[in-house]
Amino acid sequence: MKNLITTILLLVLTGSVAMAQAPDSIIFKNGNYIVGEVKTMDRNVLSIETDYSDDDFTIEWDGIKEIYTKTFFLITLSNGSRYNGNINSSGPGKLTISTDDGQTIEVNPEEIVIMDDIDQGFWSQVYASVDFGWDITKANNFRQYSMRSNLGYIAKRWQLDADYSLLKTQQDDVDDIHRTDGSLTYKYFLPHDWYPLVAVSLLSNSEQQLDLRTTAKLGMGKYVLHTNQLYWGFSAGANYNDEKYSGDLTADRSSWEGFLGTELNLFNIGDLSLLTQLTAYPSFTESGRWRSDFKFDMKYDLPLDFYVKLGYTLNYDNKPAEGSSKSDYVFHTGFGWEW
Repeated sequence: MKNLITTILLLVLTGSVAMAQAPDSIIFKNGNYIVGEVKTMDRNVLSIETDYSDDDFTIEWDGIKEIYTKTFFLITLSNGSRYNGNINSSGPGKLTISTDDGQTIEVNPEEIVIMDDIDQGFWSQVYASVDFGWDITKANNFRQYSMRSNLGYIAKRWQLDADYSLLKTQQDDVDDIHRTDGSLTYKYFLPHDWYPLVAVSLLSNSEQQLDLRTTAKLGMGKYVLHTNQLYWGFSAGANYNDEKYSGDLTADRSSWEGFLGTELNLFNIGDLSLLTQLTAYPSFTESGRWRSDFKFDMKYDLPLDFYVKLGYTLNYDNKPAEGSSKSDYVFHTGFGWEW
């Protein structure tokens, strides 16, 4: 009997030591647990790496009962607060964040929007995606190519995003159609989900005879809703617009504008995510002129970080260049990969 009790105690102690030496551990609501290294929690899905699997495990955040970590994270809360530290369960439905500057913050699990492992260095905070689409028909030797890409970096207090899109259409006896646009956006995060932003964008568009439109924004934004299932926010400010046209009868022009925009991102609908953006630009220096940009993307996730995407982009100008269209739109279907 004494030997049996000793054996049981040794097994318990061995298991406890193994748990203590492991970087992170997670206990599920069904009583099971997993030990490894937590990488991220984003869009209500936690990713953890283990020694006994080639691929990371993914777990729904609301299926976790307790979590204990030694890994260092960039943690974002639904109220916009951001901390560097680790996170541990402190009671039923309670988590404690221990920050790098000695703070202790108690939160509910649903308040955690993002956890990003920053012990991995620079590359752990980089994200990217790229997708391609193409159409070919025999009639008139029609060929159309499209591409969309995104590259970003997120730190404790700031975020940098770069986007680039391309569309080209060719067919016999018809002028080529092309559209190229790109943008670079910087945000600095303040308390309560406010952020100042600086953005530069470029657009070349044959439908509206634009050789190049260059815009530079300076403004403020706020997330009205920010959870691990969606975010919705607004931004407003001033914009400088410079336009170079391809038509011989059209003079180049520049103007100062205001801008007011909104963005809604839904990313916890199973494997489906939706993104909608709308921005209006009333002109300060050209009386009665206003422009708008609209974007809608629907993405369905596939295994191995691949995805299929449907996208729609619309540009509208109520006072376009002479001989050009008021609007231009692109409907994009693509297959891509994200990192």
